[in-house]
Amino acid sequence: MKIVFVSSEVFPFSKTGGLADVTGALPKALSSLGCEVKIFTPKYSSIDEDKFGLKYNWKIGEMPIRVNSIIRSAHLHQALLPDSNVEVNFIDCPHYFFRGQIYTEHPDEDERFILFSKAVLETLQRFNWAPDVIHCNDWQTGLLPLFLRDNYNWDKLFENTATLYTIHNMGYQGKFSTSTLLSAEIRSGFYFPGGPVEFEDSVSFMKTGILFSDIINTVSKTYAQEILTPEYGAGLDGVLRERKDDLYGILNGADYSTWDPAHDKHLPYHYSSNDLSGKLKNKKFLLEHLKLPFAEDIPLIGIISRMVHQKGFDIVTGASTDLMNLDAQWVILGNGLSEFENLIRSLSKKYPGKVSAYIGYNNELAHLIEAGADIFLMPSKYEPCGLNQIYSLRYGTVPVVRKTGGLADTVHDWHHLKSLGDESGTGFTFDDYSSYTLYTTVKRSVETFPDKSTWHKIQMNGMKKEYSWETSAKEYLKLYQKAVEKRRNI
Repeated sequence: MKIVFVSSEVFPFSKTGGLADVTGALPKALSSLGCEVKIFTPKYSSIDEDKFGLKYNWKIGEMPIRVNSIIRSAHLHQALLPDSNVEVNFIDCPHYFFRGQIYTEHPDEDERFILFSKAVLETLQRFNWAPDVIHCNDWQTGLLPLFLRDNYNWDKLFENTATLYTIHNMGYQGKFSTSTLLSAEIRSGFYFPGGPVEFEDSVSFMKTGILFSDIINTVSKTYAQEILTPEYGAGLDGVLRERKDDLYGILNGADYSTWDPAHDKHLPYHYSSNDLSGKLKNKKFLLEHLKLPFAEDIPLIGIISRMVHQKGFDIVTGASTDLMNLDAQWVILGNGLSEFENLIRSLSKKYPGKVSAYIGYNNELAHLIEAGADIFLMPSKYEPCGLNQIYSLRYGTVPVVRKTGGLADTVHDWHHLKSLGDESGTGFTFDDYSSYTLYTTVKRSVETFPDKSTWHKIQMNGMKKEYSWETSAKEYLKLYQKAVEKRRNI
């Protein structure tokens, strides 16, 4: 099957979050299953051409693309996704993509991804390459299914090309003023109150993607159900309910070539479920690095997160005093809203022997935290999939999570299952989104930690779980086939 994978970020070339991890891993898994995959992504100024071996495609040359009635010049650079034969096509338009950051608050943010989506189709035309499926991701690619059906429907090259639209986070929808209609050359007949591109008096990229794609999916089964409700649908739950028969949930996979304590290149000591001794050594190493005292019997709780409301930092704030009274140490990595960054800084100053904070991004430290921590906290208000809890399971770091989205699909409460006579629990979970419930659940985990036989059982249950991309890729192949059959009326 021929697959085009379109994404605004791709690891290791560009990254702000989990979307990049998906785009950097799923195409490789699809390729290993026999698919021919081409990735398309913008060429940002931050991408190191020499490091990744980007080559300018002279055969394609200049592509004139009209956006907002102005002809912009786009070019194509190419490279291989590391450790694969997957071709990555970088759309180069310095006017839009040399901004110093992937996403901006600039007034032409819509134009940037209008050009990107058009350039994908223009490049495929020049390749004379007809994919079976174009896999679009998040709001930045939401207009592409409409372009395929309307602006470019004259080209028989795309006559049988289906589209899959993946929602990674309903909270980011790409809403812009009606001037986007002109910029994107969208016919006015598509825009009217309640129409396919209109949402809250704006042009919505995400709504457009939902309504014009053949098949829609999101990144966990639970989140696929949650977004059909007003609580999680961010205003588009009604639109999604219209298409619920075409909506699926596939859990993101973990890239175990990078995230596995048995061969993680960032760890001073490797370990596995057969021998956990290296985990304690990593904990000691990490605490020494953080200048925190080492005590084998005191649990170390790790957080790696964006510091925003979605990730539960408002309820962390409310529980902070009680949490600090627990007999535990903390290591916190991330950045976000200043109010939460300041809270974490203040905790590290107030409790210097108990809390270590790193405000920013540090990949090596992230790996060390996953390996060295005993407990990993993810109290998200909503979480489409989440990856760190999956990494934590593999690293024998017991997750404490709110039971939502992918967290609910991957972490199962030890005490709840034990009460039913089942000892397969992998962590600690809570339903109610409140500071009190967060605190009492963390307290449960801290109080369970001294029971070494129980703790070891929970660790082993988690480490044996398998959430590989190969499994997810096979599920995506089934969705691609559904999309093709729908497109071709089979």
